[in-house]
Amino acid sequence: MSGIYIHIPFCKQACHYCDFHFSTSMKKKDEMVMALAKEIQMRKSEFQDEIVETIYFGGGTPSILTIDDIRSLIAVVYENYKVIDNPEITLEANPDDLTNERLIELSKNRINRLSIGIQSFFEDDLKMMNRAHNAKEAAKCLEEATKYFDNISIDLIYGIPNMSNEKWKQNIETAMSFGVPHISSYALTVELKTALHSFIQKGIIPQPDDEVAQEHFQVLVDTLSENDFIHYELSNFGKENYFSKNNSAYWLGKKYLGIGPSAHSYDGEKRGWNVSNNALYIKSIQENKLPIETEVLSKTDRYNEYIMTGLRTIWGISLDRIETEFGTTYLDYLNQQSQKYIEDHLLFVDENILRTTKKGKFLSDGIASDLFLLNLE
Repeated sequence: MSGIYIHIPFCKQACHYCDFHFSTSMKKKDEMVMALAKEIQMRKSEFQDEIVETIYFGGGTPSILTIDDIRSLIAVVYENYKVIDNPEITLEANPDDLTNERLIELSKNRINRLSIGIQSFFEDDLKMMNRAHNAKEAAKCLEEATKYFDNISIDLIYGIPNMSNEKWKQNIETAMSFGVPHISSYALTVELKTALHSFIQKGIIPQPDDEVAQEHFQVLVDTLSENDFIHYELSNFGKENYFSKNNSAYWLGKKYLGIGPSAHSYDGEKRGWNVSNNALYIKSIQENKLPIETEVLSKTDRYNEYIMTGLRTIWGISLDRIETEFGTTYLDYLNQQSQKYIEDHLLFVDENILRTTKKGKFLSDGIASDLFLLNLE
């Protein structure tokens, strides 16, 4: 099973923390939709032996597309690829786009999962982040969305400067009060060349505190675990049968096509990424050229990727797979490097699977980097 990711590179306004590829100008929107459809067609040979299980509209802000745009892009996938009978089709959306009328439109089409960028239910947080919606819209859209969609995920951000543990817990409890079955939650990260980075440099906004973020993370894990959410990936929590099939495919190493500017692809042996420029992307597609660069992954690259994704998930790292796929040299190195983390109760081995402990979860990315190999080839 495989997935198709479609990147919609447009937003109404720029969030202060975001470094994803997007444009706030909609002038080339129609040309972009045509180019996306054409790229989907151009790349069908890459998936001729694959069955598509998930279609994911990410961004940017996919919910700014018209229903006809969305319908036409899904139709092109169905016309050119083998698709399972009931694929997971996700649309990322902002609360201000999800009017009652819009939700009814979406529910009458093939979209069957919404990923809603709430981020916070507090007005001061939303203003600091420069979100396009307000706190009232955040709550209202969930009241309406849950009438039409069963499979809803929401995004929340923690580690926001001046956010207390109690305020953060209120965010989580508010989210749960709407009965959503999936929550994705990320620490506020300061990326270079973002407005947030500039404001922190100028002293307008305080630097996020790692210790506060770690406390918030623990509040998140404890609160959701007590309410039947399964912490199946570092930043993702789902009720049983509501894990994101699209994202799980990434972590489990399945193949996926990335359509659109800046989108990434993976086929098990190599990675590809499209140009991060809307005009160049459109021009290239119009000239029947794929604007993609590729990199063949070495055995060490594939080992390192498996270490990173495995430690972030409940599935962990199979030591049997390490030995079978990569060899005893890799296994010996992993056992040696992981020993200190096992002694510090940050990692443990159960049934030959290496996983993080509850204490080690928040530190999993840092631990993984220490388990990486630089080169054995």
